[in-house]
Amino acid sequence: MDNKLLEQLDQGCKALTLSLNDEQLHQLLAYVALLVKWNKVYNLTSVRDADQMISRHILDSLAIEPYLTGESLLDVGTGAGLPGIPIAIVRPDIAVTLLDTNSKKTRFLQQAKAELALTNITVVHARVEQAQLPKFAMITARAFATIEDIIDLTGRHCDDAGCLLLMKGLYPTEELSTINDQFKLMDVVKLNVPDCSAERHLVRLIKN
Repeated sequence: MDNKLLEQLDQGCKALTLSLNDEQLHQLLAYVALLVKWNKVYNLTSVRDADQMISRHILDSLAIEPYLTGESLLDVGTGAGLPGIPIAIVRPDIAVTLLDTNSKKTRFLQQAKAELALTNITVVHARVEQAQLPKFAMITARAFATIEDIIDLTGRHCDDAGCLLLMKGLYPTEELSTINDQFKLMDVVKLNVPDCSAERHLVRLIKN
């Protein structure tokens, strides 16, 4: 990957007040290179250009880093590994489980885990409602389903007093009204993603 992408990533991380070492920066760039390569065959993401991937995928995923509060994270409907793989790279102290139903995508995730030497990642190919999983301190989802559906599908996998970190675009006013008594709303955080003009919000729910 070229120096321009490295500079874009480095500046973006600094804007997010993330202090990464050289190895982490190069792992993130290697992940983008894998996305570009595999995207040609597997159609992992509609974003094709590496520089767009930096802002719309990597920096977008890392914008939730300040809100990670536990030692285990389940990324539901992870697709190409977003936000799970960027989080696993910058937070090696968190055990990240990547779950998806698409076998092509989980093959890519296994390859990325191996090539990037990410020992804190587990890849699961299953439907979340059927998966046999341990309890997690945190569950995240990015453009996966409505808040109501995510609670229904993932609530049982969340630890007592664990939290859901749901990544949304526009402020999800209507969806917030569907939260049941299994979880309570902590807050909705407006995320400022470098090089991204679209609105981004993080909905934080805590298990009752």
